Amino acid sequence: MEGAELRCTVAVEQPLPGAQAPRRRVLRDALVLLGRNELREPVLRVIGGGAAAAAPLSFALGGGARLFTRFAGEGRAAVRLGPGGAQLLLSNCPPAALRPFLRLLRLKLAAPRAAPRGPRLLARPPPAFAAISPLQERDLPRGGEARGRRPAEAPGAGRRPPARLSAEQDAVLGAVLSGKSVFFTGCAGEGAAGTGKSYLLKRIVGSLPPRSTYATASTGVAACHVGGTTLHAFAGIGSGKAPLEQCIQLAERPGVRQHWLACQHLIIDEISMVDGKFFDKLEAVARAVRKRDDPFGGIQLIICGDFLQLPPVCRANEETKFCFQAKSWRKCIQINMELTEVRRQTDKTFVSLLSAVRLGRCTEEVARLLRQTATNRAERDGILATRLCTHKDDVELTNERCLQQLSGEVHTFEALDSDPVLVKLIDAQCPVGSRVELKLGAQVMLAKNLDVSQGLVNGARGVIVGFESEQKGLPKVRFLCGVTQVIKVERWVFKGPSGVYLSRQQLPLKLAWAISIHKSQGMSLDCVEISLSRVFESGQAYVALSRARSLAGLRVLDFDPKVVRADPSVLQFYRQLKSHQLLTQESLHTHSRVDDDKENRKCS
Repeated sequence: MEGAELRCTVAVEQPLPGAQAPRRRVLRDALVLLGRNELREPVLRVIGGGAAAAAPLSFALGGGARLFTRFAGEGRAAVRLGPGGAQLLLSNCPPAALRPFLRLLRLKLAAPRAAPRGPRLLARPPPAFAAISPLQERDLPRGGEARGRRPAEAPGAGRRPPARLSAEQDAVLGAVLSGKSVFFTGCAGEGAAGTGKSYLLKRIVGSLPPRSTYATASTGVAACHVGGTTLHAFAGIGSGKAPLEQCIQLAERPGVRQHWLACQHLIIDEISMVDGKFFDKLEAVARAVRKRDDPFGGIQLIICGDFLQLPPVCRANEETKFCFQAKSWRKCIQINMELTEVRRQTDKTFVSLLSAVRLGRCTEEVARLLRQTATNRAERDGILATRLCTHKDDVELTNERCLQQLSGEVHTFEALDSDPVLVKLIDAQCPVGSRVELKLGAQVMLAKNLDVSQGLVNGARGVIVGFESEQKGLPKVRFLCGVTQVIKVERWVFKGPSGVYLSRQQLPLKLAWAISIHKSQGMSLDCVEISLSRVFESGQAYVALSRARSLAGLRVLDFDPKVVRADPSVLQFYRQLKSHQLLTQESLHTHSRVDDDKENRKCS
């Protein structure tokens, strides 16, 4: 039954008489089962992994059992078996599996105990362990879980429940959980932006064991979205431009080598910005450090992105080489999949326009529609359109100038970082700065999902309408979605180069008169103004346009059809994938998590 079993590492601590340290036994890759014993009491049975596993251990969860679930999001929890009893420390659990397990366990512990069944003549003795029954109405607290304190293992209770995966998303997740190395992308004909790649990637991260899973991305901000680090920081070989032997020596350093050996699942987001030569260097380093000739040293790759978006950053005279052009790409990636359902934009006209722009096509109709947006009034309720800029310097100058032009007092909010010495590294990965300066009337945007059901999502636009009179003086923001709310400090957590977790506590707000196209990746913006005259890369115009939620919330200035272009080699790559039927629904369903054909053959 879903939620009744868990695969993880279990440390069993059993108290000893006197002041002796408890006896500790660690079972790696153990299976934890929730069931009932012959007295109908909830029981946890722990079965050790490995060929030489000892006999299963059973622990009755009588009165006084307690759950400690503060770190469930990191794949850790503890179960204490009453005062003075044993303690089970669960770690390296896939968070997506740990949360339902803890919820079921908590509800079964809280449910009224059924009276023990009396013995019946000629009946078999009751089993010492039987599977737990599914949740029933009597298991739920009166009034549901909404009353009282929110369970620690279910963050976000009271908000909208997580969206279900679509069939194609579920197939991607199934392929990953089957151990395949996968590249998944937005579709080549329906507008890749808004197809749910980021949401699916987070589900994948939560479904894999934390200790052996390393989430990375080509940029710091993208890495922060998946709770990881940059690919360069993980690799530990600098820019990768040094000779291979020197790169191997860098990766052989104690701290770096440890991560290469521990990694079983490597996630890379925003793959379009990773240079193909760097990818080849990584593949060779992985085989050398791990001393395995398998592709990428036997590491499972989960790669996400859209090559029709921003390309790798290269020097002036260097030739752009995408990852799919790397010599090792074909042998490393077993399955290519695409997501076709567009979720960010619901306007069919806008979806069709984005599909054409993504492929570098600017028909007369596309040009007409984009020119028409120049007269759109994207402003509403004092909230102005955010200008997307191609260059970072333009963004900083615009925001500083507009803030200075506002009258009134500047309210400054300093971040609390876990390691102030690494502030530059944290700045590179965190979407908000170490200092946030605000004034009454400042244009701001959210830099984190706070409440999806109310529209308080990453990229939601608003304006500062006041500050609390209390000591912290927190800002009050009126958002375009109609919500006015005091914004409190939030926390971002991500991995540093040595694998140590870093964190920043800061207001989830950034000035929003302007933002760079690079920094806008992953955002859905309510009202956008774009000047495309300085577009200098293939895919840049598409990334900028696809940040808008709708055509009505978009204003394009000085439009020139020449800025709509796609890299010919990328278009050829997608055509080849299509011709080999690797990016089709058939491919998705072939590698679905539940392989119906195999099951049918077993049953026949």
